[in-house]
Amino acid sequence: MVTTHITAGPLPSPKERRYLRQSASLTQAQLAARLGVGRATLRAWESGRRIPGGSEGEAYARFLTAAVEATARQERAAQEGDAGADPTAGPPRPLTPAQAFDALYAFCAPALVRQTYLLTGRRELAREAVEQAFQTAWQRWPEVARDRDPGGWVRAVAYDCALSPWHRFRPRYRHEEPPPADPADRALLHALLGLPPSYRRTLVLYDGVGLDLPETAAETEASTPAAAGRLLRAREAVAAHVPALADPAVLHRRLTELASSERLLAARPTTVRTYGERRNVFWTRAAIAFTVAIIGSTALTLRTAPTHYEPPIAPAQAVHGVPPPAAMGPLSQEEQALRTKLHHSDSGGPERLLPEFR
Repeated sequence: MVTTHITAGPLPSPKERRYLRQSASLTQAQLAARLGVGRATLRAWESGRRIPGGSEGEAYARFLTAAVEATARQERAAQEGDAGADPTAGPPRPLTPAQAFDALYAFCAPALVRQTYLLTGRRELAREAVEQAFQTAWQRWPEVARDRDPGGWVRAVAYDCALSPWHRFRPRYRHEEPPPADPADRALLHALLGLPPSYRRTLVLYDGVGLDLPETAAETEASTPAAAGRLLRAREAVAAHVPALADPAVLHRRLTELASSERLLAARPTTVRTYGERRNVFWTRAAIAFTVAIIGSTALTLRTAPTHYEPPIAPAQAVHGVPPPAAMGPLSQEEQALRTKLHHSDSGGPERLLPEFR
């Protein structure tokens, strides 16, 4: 067997291969179908675990070369446009944080809302989770901007928000939403929602988003063997409900169709940023008010607290040794005589003690 060697030059790094595919707005399944290979093969090429070979490898190399040239042309066109607009303007200015955030939101939010819908089966919750994830990203934008995969960072936060168990206690989410109109979509969504959250998330990331197994394991915070086991059991459970989805390629296509069938629109990036900033201001003011209350209560306590030691008052104790009161009895002759004398004596006392009025 003769292996055809690629003569189009060295391939880009695995990280650049994925970026070039995404810049061409292609998923792994779409590019694999264009090249005539399986998605697992393309995933291995893209991660660098296998070296492309044969006519398919040559086609993959040509695609990467064309993508590199297209990216270079776009950069030159942008530079020439800036220079033609104002020759004295100098080099193009870098994007501001708001512009970079808006670009990330416009690229990731629409697809992320549809993916989150596959996890929850709730349209409003999917939009809310994605908006909350982007608000968190805007609050921590320096960290997110330096991340090697900002879209993956936001996706992980959005999935965590969507799968939070606290939503079941919210009145607006106690009742189920109307299911999809297509019976096949209803059956697939019912099978997905019947999976445990960890299995559902693994299935959506691998078969829906198109991540490879190590990336899926990293995003779900599991080992690679554990992620593989969850994926296999999730596929078996879905195939038990819908036997036509036993083929992973068919399952991937049906997940994409189910997510695309719902009209799920995300809010504008400026709205998300503004709401996030207002919420930051609210919580900042609340924290300041709470701190002031603690300081005030501490100062009041110090003001009213005693400055010296005061021993506690001892509890009352019974007095012992007091003779009991004598009981009343008959009077003796002397006592009777004294009583008679007192009865007949002047109650006002001697006259010499009476006041004289003049």
